Amino acid sequence: MSPASTLCALRRDGYRSRTIKQELRENLLTKLRNQETAFPGIVGFDDTVLPQLESALLAGHDLVLLGERGQGKTRLMRTLTTLLDEWMPVVAGCEINDDPAAPVCSRCVRMAEELGDDLPVAWVHRDHRYVEKLATPDTSVGDLVGDVDPVKVAEGRTLGDPETVHYGLIPRTNRGIFAINELPDLAERIQVAMFNVLEERDIQVRGYSLRLPLDLLLVASANPEDYTNRGRIITPLKDRFGAEIRTHYPIEVAEEVAVIAQEAGLVADVPEHLLEVLARLARSLRDSSSVDQRAGVSARFAIAAAEGVAASALRRAARTGEEPAVARVCDLPAVLPTLLGKLEFEMGEEGREVEVVAHLLRLSVAETFRERLGGLDLSGFAAVFAEGGTVETGDLVPAGELLGQLDAVPGLSKVLDRLGHGDDATVGQVAAAVELVLEGLHLTRRIDKQSIDGRTVYGA
Repeated sequence: MSPASTLCALRRDGYRSRTIKQELRENLLTKLRNQETAFPGIVGFDDTVLPQLESALLAGHDLVLLGERGQGKTRLMRTLTTLLDEWMPVVAGCEINDDPAAPVCSRCVRMAEELGDDLPVAWVHRDHRYVEKLATPDTSVGDLVGDVDPVKVAEGRTLGDPETVHYGLIPRTNRGIFAINELPDLAERIQVAMFNVLEERDIQVRGYSLRLPLDLLLVASANPEDYTNRGRIITPLKDRFGAEIRTHYPIEVAEEVAVIAQEAGLVADVPEHLLEVLARLARSLRDSSSVDQRAGVSARFAIAAAEGVAASALRRAARTGEEPAVARVCDLPAVLPTLLGKLEFEMGEEGREVEVVAHLLRLSVAETFRERLGGLDLSGFAAVFAEGGTVETGDLVPAGELLGQLDAVPGLSKVLDRLGHGDDATVGQVAAAVELVLEGLHLTRRIDKQSIDGRTVYGA
């Protein structure tokens, strides 16, 4: 559509008014028919959450996303903007994005009567049609709905004039998507102010007789535990949402790895087998009786761990001159204590937090070792230690020094193939593969290991 600047030009271009929910429905159907991804960047929800979300949008329902922390609720809400038209016409200068063909605020109605087809039109990008609010306890009705603007009153308008109202976030999101995070944190008296928005589609501001037929999609997120801990969604408001959709953590290890790889800002090369170790660790923590499962274990735990491991590798490269920086198994233990703040442990585990996570880390490394290298002949590595040899490594031991302690080991090329490296593997990637083998052999009790002052000696 051409960027029409008046209502007359807009009509000449064939513009037709649609509600936000009609727009979302039509654009979603187009993507479904064309086999396109409707929610880019969302991993692990294809067969569970997304079908429910698509049905809710097609039905025109406002919705609540319920799930533990770090399950991608906010990310999912933000992807809804991809279902909006790229550009939307509005009455120029309107605070609530009025439709030029059907204005509702008093200012735009008056302008339409005065100017007719010459009503000026502006264009709003879809990124500006999504508004997100964190439901903090200090949020007021004025923030969400609106209040009297004393400046406008001081300019000479009477208190009965609707144009003295300063619109809140919800009216300003008219013809768009309004998302509210952690809805139970919103005071109950503030939740009451949203009744009319969800049902009658209008707002009430103090004593004004003000009816605005708002057109928006309202999406909220909440943690199920918030219903009893910090607050709750009051029953009448909950009843006004058309759909309640439960999110979850990734079901498969590969999905968890994909989330980490997509979201982590890595400053060094972190081989995929290390991302798998961290994914398995996060999953083990979610199943552990030592961790408070009501709080959940966020995907941000594994993401932050991957970033910390990459930073450890970069630190080693800076200290030793190793290039490029590649993370290894020895980088894992050093960063985990810094992540304990992301976990909630059961009362009886006080003082054992590091021990619990370290134990689960060892299990995760062993499981990844068996999954990745199970069935390979690793006797060439074991033979190095059977003859009394040792290999010393650590978070400040460069890759070249580590590999220099080993001669050509039979079976190394097959290990590299299993880990996704070809003949062009860097020295750092080879060292990372060797460390996984050595740690795996130790955890399966085929070689000994001793750790002293940040250095680890295999075969000691």
